This record gives sequence, C-alpha cells and structure tokens, in this order.
Amino acid sequence: MKVAQAILEKEEIKQQSSNMKRPFILAAVMLAMFMAAIEATIVSTAMPAIVRELGGFSLYSWVFSSYLLMNAVTVLIYGKLSDLFGRKPVLIFGISVFLAGSAMCGMVSSMELLIAARFIQGFGAGAVMPIASTIVGDIYTKEERAKIQGYLSSVWGISAIMGPAIGGLLVQFVSWRFVFWVNIPLGLLAIAGLVLYLHENVERKKHEIDYKGALFLFLSISTAMIVLVEGGIRWPWMSSPVLLISSAAVLTFVLFIRQEKRAKEPMMPFSIWKEKSIFIANMTSLTTGVMLIGISSFLPAFVQAVMGQTPIVAGFTLTAMSIGWPIASTISGRLLFKIGFRTTSVIGGAALIAGSAVFFTLTPDDGPLWAAFGSFLVGIGMGMTTTAFIVSIQSTVSWEQRGSATAANMFMRTLGNTIGAALLGGILNTRLQSYFREEGIGETIDLDSVNRLLSPEEASKLSADAMQALKEGLTYSLHSVYIMVFVFAVISFALILRLPKEKKEAQEK
Repeated sequence: MKVAQAILEKEEIKQQSSNMKRPFILAAVMLAMFMAAIEATIVSTAMPAIVRELGGFSLYSWVFSSYLLMNAVTVLIYGKLSDLFGRKPVLIFGISVFLAGSAMCGMVSSMELLIAARFIQGFGAGAVMPIASTIVGDIYTKEERAKIQGYLSSVWGISAIMGPAIGGLLVQFVSWRFVFWVNIPLGLLAIAGLVLYLHENVERKKHEIDYKGALFLFLSISTAMIVLVEGGIRWPWMSSPVLLISSAAVLTFVLFIRQEKRAKEPMMPFSIWKEKSIFIANMTSLTTGVMLIGISSFLPAFVQAVMGQTPIVAGFTLTAMSIGWPIASTISGRLLFKIGFRTTSVIGGAALIAGSAVFFTLTPDDGPLWAAFGSFLVGIGMGMTTTAFIVSIQSTVSWEQRGSATAANMFMRTLGNTIGAALLGGILNTRLQSYFREEGIGETIDLDSVNRLLSPEEASKLSADAMQALKEGLTYSLHSVYIMVFVFAVISFALILRLPKEKKEAQEK
C-alpha cells in the first residue's frame, strides 16, 4: 500500500512540477526562510541596545513572547488555509504582513509600541516557515526531501553567520532599528520569485474555515502566557488573578480540542496524531522549542552584561548554534536512509543534553568560547531531530494534509518557544527579585536596574557594590533558567527513546 502511495505521489509531483522551475521556487522559498531565520539572531543580538534606548527590562521577554504568540496561533491557520487555497497566496500574504510589522518595529519610540509591532510581525511570520517547508514537500519526492532539507537548513547557518555580525555592526555603527528594516528587501525579492515561478493547480470549492478553533487557541495560549510571564512578579502564584486566568486558559484549551473534533475542516486534524511517530515528533518539538528560546533569548544578555563582552561577541555565541544546525541537518538527511529515523533522532537528543549541560554549568569565568561550544552542541541536536521529524511527517501524510501536518509540527515548536519565553522570562524576573530581597538591596535596585548594566556608559556610573550585585543577581537568575533548559533536554531525550522501532521505511520507494 505504501509502495503504491509513493508511486502515486511521484507521479503527482512530476505532473505538478512539469510547468514549474523548481530551482527558482526553491530559491524564493529559501529567501523567505532566510528572512525569518535572520530575524531570530538579529533581534536577540540587538535587544540589549533596544533596552538601553527604550528602557523596560521588565518587558524584555514580551518582545519575544508577543511575536511568538501570534506566530503560534497563526501557524495552524496558515497551514490549513494552504491546504484549502494553495501555498502561494497564503505565503505571499504572510510575507507582506511580516514586512509591514518589520517596518513598524523600526519606527517605535517605546518598548510598549515595539511589543505591539512585534504582534503584527508575528502574525505574518506564522506563514513563512511551515508553508515554505510544505512547498518543498510538494515539489520534491520523499527521497529528494531529505537532501533538500539540508539545503533549507543551510539557510539557518548562513543567517547565523550573517545575522549576529550584521546585527552587531548595525547596533554599534548605525542603529538597532535597521535590524528590522533589513527584512524589507529580502521579503520583496521572495514575493517576486513566488509570483513569477510558483504555479499551482488547486481544486476550487467552498471551504469551511475553523474560526472558532482559531479563537479558542488564541485565548488559551495568550492567557497561559500572561500567567507565565506575570506570575510571581505582578501577582503571587496562588493569587486570585493567577488562578482565574489559569482556569480561563484550561477552559479555552478544552473548548479548542472539542471544536477541532467537531469541525468539518479543523485547523489541527487530530487524526494524524494517532500515528505514534508523529505524536512523539510533535511533543519533542514542543520541549525543544522551550530549550531553543531559553538559549537564544537570554544568552546575549549573559555574555554582554555578566561577561562584559561586545554585541558582536554575544552574537558569535548564538552563531555557533546555527552553524551546528545546518551541518547536523545535512548529515541527518543522509543518515535517515542508512541508520533510520529513530537512531538519527537519538543521536540528536544526546547532543541536546550535552549542550544544555554546558549552559547550566556556565560561569562568568568560562568565557564566550565555552558558551559558543554549548550553542554548537544544541545546534547539532536541533539539526538532527528537526530534519528527521519533518521528512518523516511529510512522507506519512497525503497532499491534502501535508500543510496541516507540517504546520502542526512547527506549531508545537513555536508553542514551545512561546511557553519558554514566558516561563523562562518569568523565572528570570522572579529569581532576580528574590536575589535582591535576600541581599537586602531590593529598595535600591530593581529589575529595570539591569538596563544600566547593558549600557557601558550607564554601567560606568554604577558603584562597585551595585555593579557586583547586579552581575551576581543576573548570574544567579540565569543559572535557574539554564537548569530548566537542561530539564527540558532530558524530557526531549526521554520522548525520543519512545519512538517506534525502525520499520525500514527508508528503504521503501
């Protein structure tokens, strides 16, 4: 049965690709992915400079959380819409909204406005990664996808090298605002390539879009994120607001699941989750998403504020992660057909544990090179696992479900990013406040005092005692963050070990 399905798939791809220029489509897709990939490293590198100018260190995690919230909510919607109306119009719309949000981010005058603009940017970003990957799944065969995934992952390597370097140069010599404006020419080129070369034959029929499901999902994720970010900071964990909002998050999530089971064309078809390999892949993507945001969001602040390094050096520590990612992804694409999906994923899971162990034992005296080594190991783990997951998922489902299935996996990773940004940001703020209280300096130093630590000019005005207290407080709180990252690495590895035994799927044609 699988052999017949594979033959039909090849014929379908051959017919669809007859009037397509695949290299040009791939180039446009890679450009769109590059735009989204470079955003992660550039913004993380620029955040200390943004906080220095706009203030509001207590809102630090919201800059990431607002973007990730809209990304997480919309990724499933875009995936489903691409199955209903085709990949091309949905991806072009997403890129356009992303560019509008990027332009607004570069013009804001306060941290609150930046967070609002990031909401818009995230609303468009939800379409980029899943639809780009789905297009590759449409125009290439199962055997080709593993190789092409290596090309797509190389985008992360290129963006990792260029992103922090460009971001650091822009921050030091021009303005942090250009880290957002650099997206605009990239996005316009990607749109042009899609318009000129991607041609689809989509069956035109009336569809029922799952608006209720989208609403329930948005309410569930946003309320849960508010609790994770503000719990222990604005409200005590067992206070009435936290309990009330938590109850709302649980209730709306239950309503979302109920709606998805009743909808004729659900955003997330739970039927595909019955496949054990897909279920494990999606749950592991959730836990690794938490890890990823914990490292990429807070490592630059540690390297700059605690180690006293420049933005360029801080960017280098993140670059190492994204260099390891494409290298491992390329290797993973080859290993899938030699040692199998499960063994490849286990190797990646072991690398995740090793990398996270580096971070939770990291001290200010270890230096940026050791931090970069930890990033590289995490990148190896991410590259091994994500490539194996995507190739396996796209090979398991049909064209009509491929967009939703790919989006579901990326949704789980983005949901992990969202939860991680909120949860780990909350831990950071809570532990900082706790440290200041324990040291008896809570009345003279607060969370926003960290703003001064990120500015060389302001830091020079601090007394030696205040400087030491801020550095020790930040080290103490970030240590707690990285302990949690290590815990999620262990959970990820445990999930990977539960993947079904190899059925020699790689040898089927």
